Amino acid sequence: MRNFLHQCRIIIIRMVDFFYFPFLRFVPIEIFRYGVTGGANTLFDILLYFIFYRYILDQQVLDLGFVAISPHIAAFLIVFPITFITGFILAKYVTFTASELRGRIQLVRYGITVLCAIMLNYIFLKFFVEYMGFYATFSKAITTIIVVGFSYLSQRHFSFKTAAISRLR
Repeated sequence: MRNFLHQCRIIIIRMVDFFYFPFLRFVPIEIFRYGVTGGANTLFDILLYFIFYRYILDQQVLDLGFVAISPHIAAFLIVFPITFITGFILAKYVTFTASELRGRIQLVRYGITVLCAIMLNYIFLKFFVEYMGFYATFSKAITTIIVVGFSYLSQRHFSFKTAAISRLR
């Protein structure tokens, strides 16, 4: 099983790196891998969300007896742990492969950065839409740029910190 997973990792890295050549001059490989794996995980998240919301929950309220959850929130709550794990695996084994931190530490730190990203999404959307008066879609675009930048930097320098980065300080 371990050999199979290692081979999967190698195949994914080779597939991502195959498309890197046109960006070679402009983007470091780590940022390119981050963008590709993050983008793929985001598409996976949207696909799973659609399937759960539309077909599994059938757009109906999820009644657990002690609480009723609206279908769009229930779909998010079901899908989030799945894409949290796939995002962590891609970050650990494809993007930030040089980190020497223990896997448990990486996972906890990754969880912290994801929670911060969720909070930043909320805060910036509230700020841009309600206080600045921007259109919601434009606000979401600005917010996404800010949060992706935060996520990359926090994962590179915190969640998956390397000894080389530590020595620079």
